[in-house]
Amino acid sequence: MKRDDDFADRRKHIANLKDEELYDRFWELTEKVVDPLLELGRKNTTPSVERAVLLRMGISSLETKPIVEGCIDRGLMGKGAGHVVYKLAGARNISIKEAGTLLAEGKCWDEAANLFKGGN
Repeated sequence: MKRDDDFADRRKHIANLKDEELYDRFWELTEKVVDPLLELGRKNTTPSVERAVLLRMGISSLETKPIVEGCIDRGLMGKGAGHVVYKLAGARNISIKEAGTLLAEGKCWDEAANLFKGGN
């Protein structure tokens, strides 16, 4: 099967654009493709994704599971487990590692949940 060469026809709508205009058009179209993917990432997560985020924050692999489970139990998964740890660390003025350890040990969950009351 031979494909017809229709390049000239397909490029008519951009043929008169300058390099800068082509550059802007490229990024405009790229945003249209990527924006829905970013939106999915913001609104949807999984326990494994949240554990991976916590690992990258320096929290031990043994601590990630109880933190994620604690977030699920308290309806905080939509906020992100890493965000929960980060906000607790900021509120207590402690390191992220220390905040993660507290949560993994079952401590400070009420405090962490209260940090998100009001839509934060």
